[in-house]
Amino acid sequence: MYVEIRKAGFVNKGAALMLHAALQQVQRNLPAAKVVMEPGRAKSPYPYVNRASLGLYQKAWLWRAGIPFGDLAAVVPAGIREQYGVVLDKEVDVVLDAAGFAYSDQWGPDLSEELARSSKRWKKNGSKVILLPQAFGPFRDQKSKDAVKAFVENCDLIFAREQISYDYLTEIVGERDNIKLAPDFTNLITGTLPSYFDPEIHQVCVVPNCRMLDKTGDSVAQGYVPFLQRATKMLVERGAKPFLLIHEGEGDARVAEQVSQAVGGLPILRETDPLAIKGILGACRGTLGSRFHGLVSALSQGVPSLATGWSHKYQMLFADYGFAEGVLNINLSDEELSSALDYLTDPAQMQALSTRLNAHSGELKTRTQAMWNEVFELIGQHGSTQLAKGVALGAGR
Repeated sequence: MYVEIRKAGFVNKGAALMLHAALQQVQRNLPAAKVVMEPGRAKSPYPYVNRASLGLYQKAWLWRAGIPFGDLAAVVPAGIREQYGVVLDKEVDVVLDAAGFAYSDQWGPDLSEELARSSKRWKKNGSKVILLPQAFGPFRDQKSKDAVKAFVENCDLIFAREQISYDYLTEIVGERDNIKLAPDFTNLITGTLPSYFDPEIHQVCVVPNCRMLDKTGDSVAQGYVPFLQRATKMLVERGAKPFLLIHEGEGDARVAEQVSQAVGGLPILRETDPLAIKGILGACRGTLGSRFHGLVSALSQGVPSLATGWSHKYQMLFADYGFAEGVLNINLSDEELSSALDYLTDPAQMQALSTRLNAHSGELKTRTQAMWNEVFELIGQHGSTQLAKGVALGAGR
């Protein structure tokens, strides 16, 4: 059986964590399956060396002008393709889409249209298509709405990870048996703590996000860095020993440098291993973050956390953990910001919040496991059907 994991990646550490989480579940539940990933385009977030390091097969996948040139690999005999680890799109039995947040007008209609086009092809091939828990919408562009209608028809299971995303889908297509709710699925993954982490100097983790500069209105975009500078200065003054952690690329690093320099030179950790990043976020005393999966990593481990965000997914995440007030407006007064930071520095408030987060985390992990159980039950049914077809074909020869 070939199982494709798509739209996860390596540059964005949230996407990398989703890849590890999905890969871990496939290996545990389908040990004989071969996991496939497409190469992507130039400057892809799925470079060959990273795919190869995880033992992933390479899908022959190249679309240009709406034409699937990857199909040309079919002229190569199957034995040779296997030797080089190349898989045809039509050979994929199950597609697990781990986009996180791609299908929305905030990214334009192109990604939704690509999913509509590809899922139609997969359905025709007999592949099972499952959209793992992710955020959706809003969909106000007619092209996006048409694409949603198409991919909902073609997908076997679609998991919205919170109610707003669920509503954005169902307001277009109505309540459907294949559209369900399930939380972010990286909460089951265990992190690893790197040897250089020093709890004496790495105590409150600040995780910047350059999307706060280009996916928000002017007032938020212009106020974001000053907000982080105000907050980290207050943390320094409290002796909270803040440090910065890069969750994705140079854009986040530039924000981190501005914040660090403004408050006298804070430590900046640049970790490439997503499991180590989760380990760091689990070991620190508190987090002030703007990267969604960085916040999931902290909240799911009971670490007191505050956030700023650029889409509905942040508010809904904190609501899931029973701490809706943890998502901050960057225009808070100094007095209001100081009061919020007590959640990260006052021992009594920290302990009470950690207890609350851990209780909700346990519930969310149970729901995540139930989601995976449903996914693999569907895959098992599909595998049995494919096997029965193969036996019937063999008997008819």
